Amino acid sequence: MRQAADILRFQTNGRGLLEITSEVADWLSRQRVSTGLLTLFCRHTSASLVIQENAASAVRTDLENFFAEIAPEDPTRYVHNDEGPDDMPAHLRTALTGVSVAVPINGGELLLGTWQGIYLFEHRRRPHRREVALHVIGE
Repeated sequence: MRQAADILRFQTNGRGLLEITSEVADWLSRQRVSTGLLTLFCRHTSASLVIQENAASAVRTDLENFFAEIAPEDPTRYVHNDEGPDDMPAHLRTALTGVSVAVPINGGELLLGTWQGIYLFEHRRRPHRREVALHVIGE
């Protein structure tokens, strides 16, 4: 049984979905694990990880618009606003989407579906440097 762990760093451009599938797959290929499980963990409370459609960009636009509606920037709704009006909505969006995903590995490849990609979902308006921890276990 082999294990490996690391942290990948990403620069976001502000609110939105940033596909990180290729960076994750590149890291995985260097680990020489044929069969196993890869766990990814976002080390932030105002950004999250999702596995989502990677073919039609309209899906990402619709997701971003949906989250803007269910967790709006409305300073009259929240007590917490330490870092500005987008602070608490970012925490809510993270709570709804989650900070970790697990992806099976077979033949040294991520077993994502045909139209699936791994995304770092930035919930803050301004750009941030984000860290995603990776852990793979397998043979």
